[in-house]
Amino acid sequence: MAKIGVIGAGSWGTALSRLLANNGHDVIVWSIIEAEVKMLQEKHEHVDKLPGVKLPESMEFTTDLKKAIEGKDLLVLAVPSSFTRSTAKSMRVFVAEGQIIVNVAKGIEEHTLMTLSQIIEQEIPQADVAVLSGPSHAEEVGKDMPTTCVVGAKTKQTAEYIQNIFMNNAYFRVYTSPDILGIEVGAALKNVVALAAGIADGLGCGDNTKAALITRGIAEITRLGVKMGGKLESFTGLTGIGDLIVTCASKHSRNRKAGVLIGEGMTMEEAMAEVKMVVEGVYSAKAARELAEKYEVSMPIVEKVNQVLFEGKPAKDAVSELMMRDGRSEYSNLPWD
Repeated sequence: MAKIGVIGAGSWGTALSRLLANNGHDVIVWSIIEAEVKMLQEKHEHVDKLPGVKLPESMEFTTDLKKAIEGKDLLVLAVPSSFTRSTAKSMRVFVAEGQIIVNVAKGIEEHTLMTLSQIIEQEIPQADVAVLSGPSHAEEVGKDMPTTCVVGAKTKQTAEYIQNIFMNNAYFRVYTSPDILGIEVGAALKNVVALAAGIADGLGCGDNTKAALITRGIAEITRLGVKMGGKLESFTGLTGIGDLIVTCASKHSRNRKAGVLIGEGMTMEEAMAEVKMVVEGVYSAKAARELAEKYEVSMPIVEKVNQVLFEGKPAKDAVSELMMRDGRSEYSNLPWD
């Protein structure tokens, strides 16, 4: 049995906390929101974000960050990407040398263009930082539906340690990978493509359009990710095409839902207010565009999403412009006989 502190009590942090408790571990969950902690203590259910998912009585909940961190075998950082830096900064004083921290949020920081693990390493340099990612909606993990993820770490030993803690043979399978960067790039940028897929749905486009956005979207993500130093295999795996498919197609996807509302005529701000949860793709879209410029990579879908979100371009015009681009080869590296 491991002692685990989960930092963040959103839908994903709550679902993973339940999984870890069901796996027999000693789990304490931290939230900065007193009302949220009180609700979890009294009801053992996150009635706002995971209604109907009962949490084991063994789980503890606290607003005391020191209590959630000190003496733990593993820390799970599950706050939204926009709060990763501030939370990591608050955690630093309580984190022991060599403490394993596995980040489960997805995103890239605007302006610095840092991945979340890079942010955590900068703010908590004494930690051993890993990531857990994949096609995994909290709503389904909370209902014990079969799910697969991948853990990325600097060493095989750390990856396998985290793998063994999270693995549940009934419904949660975990793979390992040394490619932390590739995992994080795929996980963050798929949210931007999911916004595009939702916008297309909101405009009334069909399955052909969504398939085009998924396949050309992963091509954009792969071009950028490999140029940044990620491994090609990561973008064909769970945190690449796998996560992209589920985020573009699922009814649970907040990024797709926000895109649908934008396609139907809402502004980005109105759509985010309607979704009532953090829409990570909005925060990652600007960073994705800046990365494309920095690494000189063509990312037309990302470019159009930015124009719709932040420059007032009508969604219908953005789709038309994507279709009207010059013809080209699907894979420029394939030779003609």
